[in-house]
Amino acid sequence: MGEAKAVLTDIEGTTSSLSFVKDVLFPYARAQMGDFLRARSTEAEVQEQLVAVSREVGQTLDLEEAISRLVSWIDEDKKITPLKALQGLIWEAGYKNGDFTGHIYKDALEHLRAWHEKGVPLYVYSSGSVYAQKLLFGFTEFGDLNPIFRGYFDTKIGQKKEAESYAKIAREIGESPGDILFLSDIVEELDAAAASGMKTCLLAREGENEPPAECSHPVARDFSGISLAN
Repeated sequence: MGEAKAVLTDIEGTTSSLSFVKDVLFPYARAQMGDFLRARSTEAEVQEQLVAVSREVGQTLDLEEAISRLVSWIDEDKKITPLKALQGLIWEAGYKNGDFTGHIYKDALEHLRAWHEKGVPLYVYSSGSVYAQKLLFGFTEFGDLNPIFRGYFDTKIGQKKEAESYAKIAREIGESPGDILFLSDIVEELDAAAASGMKTCLLAREGENEPPAECSHPVARDFSGISLAN
């Protein structure tokens, strides 16, 4: 079949620790939401999202009601567009303040850089917004990694467990699905990618993700176990 001509990678559990998002980013946004909105509610991009919150619930909310609703959405792990947008703005402030850095596994960094240097185009597909993806890779302990990626995709292109999403990404990239290798820690996402014709590899990191007893995808414990010829 030959080597993949492009690599499409997930973030959480693949390039980066699941716990970074769950234990660092989400709690930070929850803790900062009230103070952030009270301080910046008059800014146009924040006002736009507050209007979207009211639209989402079908009634006009005052600032404190909007804050309460947004915090409850975080607690319920809702994937709602204005929440994701506001979380991104809060995370941007946190990254720039040095409150945390974007986590990336060293093995992921080394292999992504090596592929990039070989001329292999790299893309990201995550349920987090493109904005949040760029922040995570832009403020890592290894510096700004955004230059190694050609493009980013989020759920605006489609859900990650639907084959058509991967077909759309292949068209956007301009490669045949069979020439793209998709990396993820979620079997159902890999199933969808494979259904579109993509090559796949399951990341099953020690202590984070155990592969199923029977797996139809190649399995790697870290990026050193990934072959572009999968």
